[in-house]
Amino acid sequence: MIIDSTGYQPKPQEVHTSWIAGIAARTPAAYFGMVLGLAGLGNAWRAAEQTWHMGIAVSEYVLALAAAVWAILVLLFLAKAVLASDKLKAEINHPVQCCFIGLIGVATMLIAGAVEPYSYAAGVVLFVVGFAFTAIFAVWRTGGLWHGERDPATTTAVLYLPTVAGSFVTATIVSSLGFQDWGQLAFGAGIFSWLAIESVLLHRLLTGPMTPPALRPTLGVQLAPAPVGAVAYISVSGGAPDIFVHAMIGYGILQLIVLLRLSSWLREAGAVMGFWAFSFGATSIATAPVRLLGHGDTSAISVVAPITFALANVFVFGLTLMTIWLLISGRMYGQPAPGK
Repeated sequence: MIIDSTGYQPKPQEVHTSWIAGIAARTPAAYFGMVLGLAGLGNAWRAAEQTWHMGIAVSEYVLALAAAVWAILVLLFLAKAVLASDKLKAEINHPVQCCFIGLIGVATMLIAGAVEPYSYAAGVVLFVVGFAFTAIFAVWRTGGLWHGERDPATTTAVLYLPTVAGSFVTATIVSSLGFQDWGQLAFGAGIFSWLAIESVLLHRLLTGPMTPPALRPTLGVQLAPAPVGAVAYISVSGGAPDIFVHAMIGYGILQLIVLLRLSSWLREAGAVMGFWAFSFGATSIATAPVRLLGHGDTSAISVVAPITFALANVFVFGLTLMTIWLLISGRMYGQPAPGK
C-alpha cells in the first residue's frame, strides 16, 4: 500500500500510471539500438538463408523479436511524451543523447523491411512513418548543429545517426519496396554526409582530449557507415559486385579491426546498454558480403562472408545475454547517461 505524508492513498490506476511513467522516463532513445542490431541480424540471416540455401527460418524469428522490442520501445516513448515530457525535453536538448532520437525513425523503417514480405501495404505505411520521422528529425537536428557553439567534447560518432544512418536505411528499404531511383537519391545524401562528418569526428579523436569511459560505447557507431552504406549500395545498384562496394566493405573491416584493438579500452565503460551501438555495423558487415555472394561474387568475399556472419551472430547473442543480465540484476537503468 502506498500512502503519502498527508495520508492520501492513490487509486490503483494512479499507481499503475506512475510505474509506467517511471519506466518510460528512464528509457532513452539509445535503446532503439537493440532494434537496429536485431533487425540487422535478421536481415543477415535472410541473406544467408537465400545465398546458402538454408532450409530454416531463423531470420523470421529474429525479426519477430526485433519487431516486439520495437513495439515496446515505441509505446514507452509515447508514454514518455505524455507522462514524462520534461524527461523527453531534456533528452532532446542533450548534446549527445539527442542524436539517438533519430533511431526511432530508422528502427521503424527496418521493421517496415521485415514486414514487407508478409504485407506490402503494411511495409509501405511503416516506411512512410519511419521516413517522415527520420527526415524531419535529421533536418531539425542538422540545422541545430550548424548553429555552432558546441562543446567539442560532445562530438562523437552519434552525429552519424540523423543523416547518415537515416539516409542509408532509407535507401535500402525504399529499394526493397521497388523504388530504387528514390533509393539512389537517399544513398547520395548518406554517403556525402558520412564523408563530411567522418573528417570532423577523426579530427576530434586525433586532436581532442581522450574520450571518457561513459562515452566510449558511442564509438560503436563509427563501425556502421561503411557496411551499412555497402548494404544500401547493393540495394540501389541491383547487387552486381564491383570495386566500390568491395572498397566500402574493406573500410568497414578496417574500422572493425581498429575497434577490436581498442576493446580493452572500450570495456572500461563496464557492461552497459550503450554497446548495442556496435550491433548495426557488426550485422551489416555480415549482410553485405553474404548478399554479394548471392549475386555471384567470389574470391575474397567468399572468405570474408562466413567469418563476418559468424562474428555478428556471436556478438549479438552476447549483447542479448548482457541485456537480460542487466535487466534481471536491476542495472539496465543504473548507469548515468553518456556525457553527464
